[in-house]
Amino acid sequence: MTEVPLHLRARDAILRRLHRPSFDGLSGQLLILTAAFTLAVEALIIAPSAASFHERWLLDRLQAAELASVGVEALPYSMVEDETAEQLLTIGGVQAVVVGEQGVRRLLLQAPNLPRAPDLIDLRDRGVWARLADPWRTLAGHPDRSVRVQARPRYRSGDFIEILAPAEPLKQELRAFLLNSLLMSLLISAVAGGLLYAALAYLVLRPLSRVTRSIERFADDPESQPEPPSARRDEIGRVERELVRMQQEVRDSLRSRARLATLGEAVAKINHDLRNMLTSAQIASDRLAVSADPHVAKALPRLERALGRAAALTRNVLDYGKSEEPAPQVQKVSLSRAAIAAAEDAGLEGDGVRLARAIPARLMVQADPDHLHRILVNLMRNARQAIETDPLRNGRRRGVGTVRISASTEPGWVRVQIADDGPGIPERLSSRLFDPFVSGAASDGTGLGLTISRELAVAHGGELRLVETGPRGTTFELRLPL
Repeated sequence: MTEVPLHLRARDAILRRLHRPSFDGLSGQLLILTAAFTLAVEALIIAPSAASFHERWLLDRLQAAELASVGVEALPYSMVEDETAEQLLTIGGVQAVVVGEQGVRRLLLQAPNLPRAPDLIDLRDRGVWARLADPWRTLAGHPDRSVRVQARPRYRSGDFIEILAPAEPLKQELRAFLLNSLLMSLLISAVAGGLLYAALAYLVLRPLSRVTRSIERFADDPESQPEPPSARRDEIGRVERELVRMQQEVRDSLRSRARLATLGEAVAKINHDLRNMLTSAQIASDRLAVSADPHVAKALPRLERALGRAAALTRNVLDYGKSEEPAPQVQKVSLSRAAIAAAEDAGLEGDGVRLARAIPARLMVQADPDHLHRILVNLMRNARQAIETDPLRNGRRRGVGTVRISASTEPGWVRVQIADDGPGIPERLSSRLFDPFVSGAASDGTGLGLTISRELAVAHGGELRLVETGPRGTTFELRLPL
């Protein structure tokens, strides 16, 4: 089954999101949340508003009853006829009025017989929670419920004035007040949500639509020209600029991958031809093995090792092209012997750049012999080339110098230092020394030696680092398990 490319899957996912219902998108969710939060705030406001309305209604009845009581007391003996009292009670909206003064309660307007005992509400000393709960007790109360309300008098002397009033009129007015408040809250929520949605559509959704179109166009054709980002300095503007930058990076990466794919095909062909050449060279070395010439016999082991390692490299060249090295085949290796073999392949001779060793004779490390050899050869060859390209300095003949390799142990590790007395590494290269294709101006290498060496050291669980460099020379340190 053919696998769908990643950029096409990403485009299809974006299109599916765009084709969903509007309330599943950011704008619809924000509209709903705005309305919900507005209603929640209105609910928090309605509770104290209802309490205030409830208390104001009771105070209005108290004020009317107090004024009526002043008129009653103005009559002789504070006596009024039943018809007059009924009219006063009707005007005040109360059923009875009581005045308390110096501990004495005086009934000014007679209370009727009630089917239920009234509830007492003392406005002189009422807590916040009681005030907030009063409206809801009224709404949930019985239709025959009455309330006794006490407060301090305002227009007359006395300790308190008390009225008896039916709760049903208050219940009806309170219900109408809450209904009006709810309708107003819904209107405010709709207006606020609509305005916020319009602002969001202008400030966010339109720019995001541009970004989405740019992503879709890039998914269809990565070589297409992106839309220029806007001049906005907010988060949307930064997203647009970062998108253009990332698209350019992806475009460059795709071009690089295409070039690498072409290069990989060429390397595969070269690898095939090179293996044939190495096979011929190995056949020739086998014939040289029977030669009686002592110079040939001396050079033959080095030639055989070089051909063997070259053949191994050709087998792994494609894996390296995939940024993969073969897993190290770890075994115990004599560091001293590995240093001698690497010095020979690195071209360290007694009459030119020579090797100086300070390694314990029996020191063993856990490493892949071939990988360790490649690391040491790369470091020693680089040191030799640096010394050979160093001009005459301090009376030393050009091309003559020393590469020193020393080793010391610490718990679980061995530290190997390779130092030379060359001119040092230029400062412009020291920070990028282990990057691929970075090499000195006088070097004829590809700039991959140190990169490969560090990868091999890390594969062993160790590390390779630059310790110091300067006019007196350069020192590298290789840490490997004991």
